[in-house]
Order: sequence, then C-alpha cells, then structure tokens
Amino acid sequence: MALKKGQEFECEIESTAFKGKGIAKIDGLAVFIPGTAPGDRVKARVIKKKKKYREAKLLEVLEPSPHRIDPMCSHAKVCGGCTWQHIPYDKQLEYKEGHVRDHIERIAGLPPNIVKPIIGCDTPFYYRNKMEYSFGTKRWLTEEEINRDEFVDDTAFAAGLHAPGRYDKILNLNECHLQNPISYKILDYVRSYCKENSIPAFDTHNREGFMRHLMIRNSHYTSDLMVNLVTYKDDQKLMKTLSEHLLQAFPEITTIVNNVNDQPNPTAVGRYEHVLHGKGFIVDHIGGYTFKIHPNAFFQTNTAQAEKLYDTALKFANLQPGEKAFDLYCGVGTLTLYLCKAGSRVIGIELVDVAIENANINARENGIENVEFVKGDMKDTFNEQFLEQHGKPDCIITDPPRSGMHPDVVTRLAELKTDRLIYVSCNPSTQARDLKILKESYHIEAVQPVDMFPQTYHIEAVAKLVRKT
Repeated sequence: MALKKGQEFECEIESTAFKGKGIAKIDGLAVFIPGTAPGDRVKARVIKKKKKYREAKLLEVLEPSPHRIDPMCSHAKVCGGCTWQHIPYDKQLEYKEGHVRDHIERIAGLPPNIVKPIIGCDTPFYYRNKMEYSFGTKRWLTEEEINRDEFVDDTAFAAGLHAPGRYDKILNLNECHLQNPISYKILDYVRSYCKENSIPAFDTHNREGFMRHLMIRNSHYTSDLMVNLVTYKDDQKLMKTLSEHLLQAFPEITTIVNNVNDQPNPTAVGRYEHVLHGKGFIVDHIGGYTFKIHPNAFFQTNTAQAEKLYDTALKFANLQPGEKAFDLYCGVGTLTLYLCKAGSRVIGIELVDVAIENANINARENGIENVEFVKGDMKDTFNEQFLEQHGKPDCIITDPPRSGMHPDVVTRLAELKTDRLIYVSCNPSTQARDLKILKESYHIEAVQPVDMFPQTYHIEAVAKLVRKT
C-alpha cells in the first residue's frame, strides 16, 4: 500500500524514533507518528510524504499499548514541552538508551555494547530550575473547539508556551509539572493581574502591546526564586506596582527583574533591565561550587542531573594533579570549574562575550586560580598558535551545541591525538557523526547516557576516547 498524503490508515506502533515519534512499518515503509507508544494500535492520517518515509498525525488510539499511561498534565497531548508523559518513566529510559545505542551502531559504526546503562533522574517531574513562558494575543484552540461547527474566537490574552510549530499562538497553560508548582501559580497570577488591569500582551504581527515573557528561575540548593518580567516598553511605575502585588501574593520570591526588549526579535533577553526587588540574581551550587545566576545567564536546567553528568565527565577524564586540560565550548565555566577539582590546570574556550565574563566571575568568586578562559570561535581559535601558546593538553573535554562540532574542530582533534578526549553531547546523532571520524585516531571506550530531561525525548551522552598507540 503506497500511502498518499491525506490518506487515513490503521497500524501498530513498533518502536520509537529519536525525536519521540512512534514508528510503524507499512509494507516496509517507516511511518512516524507523534503521541504514540510502542504497542499502540492507532488510526492516523498521512501529513507528509517523503521518498523513504511518511509522517502522520494521530487520529485515534484504537488499542492502547500496555506501556501507555494517562499523562499527569491536561496539556500533554498538545503542549510541546512534554512529548512522553504518556509513557512510564522506566520505559522512557529504556527507549532513550536504545536511541543512543542505535546512533552509535548505525551512524558511528561502533559496537553498541560500549553504551553503558543510562543514568536516570531521581525526580522525573518538577526538575527544571528555569521556565520561560510567553504572552500573546492569540490562544491555541483545544481539539474540542477546533471540531465545533460554530466559529470559535481565538483572540485572547494568553499566557503559557508556544503551540508546537507556531510562533504566533500560545497554549494557555493552567498547569505545568516541569518546574516547582509555584512556577505556574505565578504565571496564572500575572495573567489574571494583566487581564484585570487591562495590561495588553505583545502582538507579534502588529508589534504593539506590553507583556512579552515571564521567566521564572529557582535554585535547587538554596531558597532563591527569581521572577523576570520581559516587556516591550519601559514603564517602571506599572512594573513596580505589579512587583509589589507579586511579593504580597508570593513572599517566597527573592528577586524581581524587568527586562525591556523593544526590538523585533522574539527572545526573552532584554536590551536592558531594571532590578525591581532583591539582588537581581539567584545563587545555586554545583559540586560544591557557588554560582550567581543572572536573568539571562546560561545555567544547566536540571541542577541535580548536571552533577551526575559532570561526575561522569570528571571520571572519564581521570585528570591528575599537574596535568593540563582544555574545555571546548565551555559556556559560563560550570564544567570547567568542576574539572579543576583534580588539581589540574583547565583552559576554557567560548565564543560568547557574556559567557566568558560570567565564567571569570564564577572562577574568581569560588577562589579557583588554576583556570583560564579564552574568548573565540572554536574553529578559528583552537589552532596551532593556540597550542604553541598554551601547550599540548593531556586531556580535552568538548561540549558542543546540538549541531555538534565544526568539521575543522573534529579534524584538529583527530590530528592532535591527545591522550584522552571526553565528548559531552546533547544530541547523540551529531555525537555519533563526529565519533565516526574520531575513531580513526582514538579508541572509543565507553558512552554514558544521562537523562537530563524526563518526559521528553532529549538525552545527553558522555563519550570516553583514548588515543590509539
């Protein structure tokens, strides 16, 4: 049966794909269907026709899988924040570990048994220390509203998360179980306050309005709680009043910040900011080190799992006192400082100015002297001149973005043949792509998956590479 676009069909889900979609096979052709679980028998409709596969939309679960559960959140079926709430957590871990093994074998051409059992998260809900909500003038309609015969108005003051694939429509949240429950309670309060006081949401089409984003950050190891109100205009009188009401309703809040983003870009990073209450930052810890986290600074979203991830990298690196290590794509230096524990000298390289500034502050405030941070684009900075200046390292740790390392960096690492190379990745497919090249110069001894984001398909993996002799 050659499935055509728009065609409806029934099938059984056999497995899961990396992006959380279920996979069915129709006459040998792979069909990807979101919102399904292995063992489901479903009815679906083809929405994309490709030469080697099809993508389909789930219409109905005819016979649920024995591994399907009821999601905790009422928004789970339509929200892009959680793709796997309908799958038990032990099965999520099983599927994620399987994805890493599949990439290692299929893309990197390595034996799948080098992949170690996945390190799971002790708290599969309420684990995030940061949530970024958006405001908008159009809300995403429910399935029931979409199927009504009569017209349903979608214009409203909406606050929540963007509907999957839509920048202009907001899923109007009334619950969320990824961050501490106080997070969506604050969201609900701000939404109600704005509606009661006629404070408009920002309209992305007409570029008018006021409220753009609400970012909430909470500390894992301290009681700090930040509210960051991102607005299109600068109105300190209005913001001060809202701040006072928030503090009355939620005395747990330790700092309130107003970022003003009067530019067309959709980010929650303001062109400038005002501190309305408190110090303007929160404090948290990773591995005994203290970090000041400002509104727009990067910090690992799952603090407890970040420690497990870093422990794995530190163990694989096996750094000794007096040794030298490079930390590529070092960000604000959280992993870099962690690596200094062994008494070795660590040099971090990072492109972003503010990240380097934060990294130096973090090192100084933690009294770390055996560390140095260098600003530069990895493909241009990590060169012969850099090696002449700093010397050849005993170990290199690399933690690139989702797209993986630039081909020039991969080539340089292959040529350098440092004793030990530790590859931390948030995308096992691009990691496997790079390992396929690096395996010519290094033995890939182990790959350790670490689940940083329960209820989603995302998975981190740490690979240990040792120079071939």
